[in-house]
This record gives sequence, structure tokens and C-alpha cells, in this order.
Amino acid sequence: MASSLWALLLICLMAFVTDPVSVAARWLSDIPKPELPHLPELPKPEVPKLPEISKPELPKLPEIPKPELPKLPEVPKMAEIPQHETPKVPELPTFEVPKVPEFPKPEVPKVAEVPKEPEIPKLPEFPKPEIPEIPKPETSEKNGPSH
Repeated sequence: MASSLWALLLICLMAFVTDPVSVAARWLSDIPKPELPHLPELPKPEVPKLPEISKPELPKLPEIPKPELPKLPEVPKMAEIPQHETPKVPELPTFEVPKVPEFPKPEVPKVAEVPKEPEIPKLPEFPKPEIPEIPKPETSEKNGPSH
């Protein structure tokens, strides 16, 4: 009995894997499509028109005359202060600076060039010595911290 179930399962899987579209199409075709009932069309309700309300006119306010500002008394003008003339400074004669005679520049002797230092030979690189690792002492946590 168990072997026949395995065989049936194997056949179904092969059918599904080889042609999955047709199997799915068969499954979908077996399901009946529900029909939606047609609802009757309802008439649109008419909105009653509201009567037009006229805007009340505001009564005109009486015109109020603008009050006149009181006149300020006139301020007497200040008497003009005569401006004093600044005294003229007499012109001083300009002094001429005597010309300094030009001297020829003396020729500076040329400095001999210093030869460059000879290059220092490079030292050979030595390999770094390997330092053995020192094992860390193990602390026992069973005994608890020591005070």
C-alpha cells in the first residue's frame, strides 16, 4: 500500500513539474466563476435649491470733518553768525636737497663652490631576531580573587 502511494505521489510530481501551466489551468477551470448580481441603477437624488439671500446693505456712516491741527507758533530764525576768515599761512620756501654723487658698486669676488659631501654607503639590513613568547601565568578563578 505504501509503495503505491509513493508511486502516485511520484506521478503527480512529475506531471506538475513537466507541465505546471496545464495542471494549474485545469485546476482553475474546475472552479466555477461566481456571477455578480446586477444592482438596479438608483436615481440620483435632487438637491433642493436654496433661496437666494440678498446681502443687507450697510447704512452709510455720516462723514465726520477732519479736525484741523493747531498751528504751531513760528520759531524766530537765529541770527547768522559771521564766519571768521582763517588767517593765511605765509608760504615757506622749499629747501633743495643736495644730490648725492653716485658711486660705482665694487665688484664682489666670487665665492668658490663647496663640493658636495660624499654619499655614505648604506648599511646592510639585518633580520630582526625572533623573540620567544613568554607564557602568561594562568589565574585560577575557582579560588576567587586574592586579597
